[in-house]
Amino acid sequence: MTVAHLHLLLNHVPMIGIVGVVLLFALALRRRSDELTRLALGLTVALALTAGAVFLTGEPAEELVEHLPGFDDAIVERHEEAALVATIAFGALGALAAGLLLWARRHVLPRRTAMLGLAGALALTAVVGWTANLGGMIRHTEIRPDTAVLPQGE
Repeated sequence: MTVAHLHLLLNHVPMIGIVGVVLLFALALRRRSDELTRLALGLTVALALTAGAVFLTGEPAEELVEHLPGFDDAIVERHEEAALVATIAFGALGALAAGLLLWARRHVLPRRTAMLGLAGALALTAVVGWTANLGGMIRHTEIRPDTAVLPQGE
């Protein structure tokens, strides 16, 4: 397995996982569940760590594909910039979640914790989704905005 394989394997985890976190926070709010809020916070921490690993494997993955046909350095640069923002945002939300979990060992979590977690996770979903879309454009030329797809036979 190459670093590019690892990057491609891992990059789906934060994207899909943050959607699960959104659903967990929403369910925690609806049920007024401290346990579900804690679960969502714990998952956020785990996903933040995974997002860090995805970021760290990005540059070595680029080195493996930069000589392939269709490689566009501008798209990779946009993806790298978005990935940095997404990783910082994931790290910040993950650190906040870890801090809340540590604090909550001796305290009851306020109900607004789930509301704030939901808001943060929704915002992060947008950032991570944008980053994933840009990453997909690196090798999937069919989703690039400048690629015109003509019907067969033309």
